[in-house]
Amino acid sequence: MIGVSRTAGFLTGLLAPALLAGAAWAAASIQTLTSPGGKDYWLVEEASIPMVAMEISFVGGASTEPDGKLGASNFLAAMLDEGAGDMESLAFSTRAELLAANFSFSAGQDAFSVSARMLSENLDESAVLLRTAIAEPRFDEEPMRRVRGQIVSSLRSAETDPNALASRAWFGAAFPDHPYGRPGDGTIETVSALDADDLRAAHRRLLTREGAVIGIVGDVTPEKAGEMVDMLLAGLPEAAPERPAMVEPDPAGAVSVVDFDAPQTTVMFGHAGPLRDDPDFIPAYVMNYILGGGGFSSRLTVEVREKRGLAYSTYSYIASLDRAGLILGGVGTANARAAESLDVIRAEWRRMAEEGVTAEELDKARRYLTGAYPLRFDSNGKIAGILVAMQRDGLPADYVTTRNALVEAVTPEDVSRVARKWLDADALRVVAVGRPEGLGEAVEPAAIQ
Repeated sequence: MIGVSRTAGFLTGLLAPALLAGAAWAAASIQTLTSPGGKDYWLVEEASIPMVAMEISFVGGASTEPDGKLGASNFLAAMLDEGAGDMESLAFSTRAELLAANFSFSAGQDAFSVSARMLSENLDESAVLLRTAIAEPRFDEEPMRRVRGQIVSSLRSAETDPNALASRAWFGAAFPDHPYGRPGDGTIETVSALDADDLRAAHRRLLTREGAVIGIVGDVTPEKAGEMVDMLLAGLPEAAPERPAMVEPDPAGAVSVVDFDAPQTTVMFGHAGPLRDDPDFIPAYVMNYILGGGGFSSRLTVEVREKRGLAYSTYSYIASLDRAGLILGGVGTANARAAESLDVIRAEWRRMAEEGVTAEELDKARRYLTGAYPLRFDSNGKIAGILVAMQRDGLPADYVTTRNALVEAVTPEDVSRVARKWLDADALRVVAVGRPEGLGEAVEPAAIQ
């Protein structure tokens, strides 16, 4: 996705990570508040550095786009600081630089995100500028032409990127009748056809008061933060967009080959997995770390890379979209060894489902996952993002202190249970981009929808 960021040069040092005291400190400091206008938000007050970080996640993203307007959310994200209110693009960027304010906007399948970093001394003026970008984008002709060209260039580059081709083909095959199966950034054809009215429609659909989930961290009081929340959301439509139905990926395990002239095959594989609110999500997360999420220590890496030298890297991960849970993975290997690599991956998928994990593997996984967790809280911006993610996932404010205990409580029996439930080697949908030997008949990249 294309994100847009304007940063004044002299702000770089002030925006360096504001090292805080880790997850325990953050939990003790999280305030769950409601603005005077009735909007809920989470706040962590931290006055040691004179700045404020804010994250706003608006429910709805590319998955809410009409079929003929694919890419509008991404295009909108790239346009919000290209002029707003009575300021054209250059005037807006100049004003942001003078205030040492940093704004960025991005669109995903399920959310439209706003990030802001503002100096305390300029907070009022910076918040007004951000509000102008959120509520009053201009969509002037020249910036639209320029930004459209940048997006189209990126889409054209993706047509020769094996990872992008694999992802697009995998999701298209796994979700043939659901918005998740469409290209989130749109296509060259759809983006080329989008006009200012289409972006205005996307703006009205996505940026809503009801759909806003907000996290604020920094040198600001609850009273000031509440006033800022109401000011930023003033004038936006009330109701969040209707989201698509819950869905599971097509369960038919299949292998698809996309012809790509390269000495290496890029492979994406996966099937259904747990949603974030599944009671077994934490055991599944631990299981995946051992299977393919633990870097050089994971089973997939040991078996595929270390023992057989089939690939430099292979991995798996849990991808919990709002409307679908997935366990996905990938590997890049020589064309001649792609089939062998997949055989080993499927064998490890089966072994985990049938045998679970050893006590030593589980102990190493728990130690790493609990030890690394506080590192996520090393800056105000990261903490603001975590506050938003917790709210979107329906987690309580004390999750940052209870999370490690949940990981520590995972037993070998828990891992065996979730592995039997979720891992199915025969259901793995595989997309291979390259010219792999022994994997099936190839289709041209242009045939990918």
